[in-house]
Amino acid sequence: MSVPIDLAELARTAAKHDFAYLVTTTEDGRAHLVAVQPVVEDRMVRVACLGRRTLANASARPQVTLAWPPRAAGGHSLFVDGTAEVRPGDDGDIIMVSPSRAVLHRPAPSPSPTDDPSACVSDCVELPVAGTASS
Repeated sequence: MSVPIDLAELARTAAKHDFAYLVTTTEDGRAHLVAVQPVVEDRMVRVACLGRRTLANASARPQVTLAWPPRAAGGHSLFVDGTAEVRPGDDGDIIMVSPSRAVLHRPAPSPSPTDDPSACVSDCVELPVAGTASS
């Protein structure tokens, strides 16, 4: 089932964070991260002020992730997966990311002494993004 896009919610949520990391993949499969100031606009996420390695990675392997860390301990991180397109910008090339998935994530509170200490739990909230399948 298609989920309607809510870019207004994505923009509001991203604005609650100070910055994000753009994650691209190198030709040998390693993650390459850079700190960025993304802006949600025109049904996309615009990322500017990028170096040549990041632009080359996104051009060759367009599946990217944006990760906004929380402002304070205990807050939610925002993760957005999407497809990048390198475009010319006013001050150099930019990346426009078409979001395919967005989620707010934070670790759940520490388990009590009676809980299984090996259990990994989290407090996640999926944000609706157009064009994704939902089961």
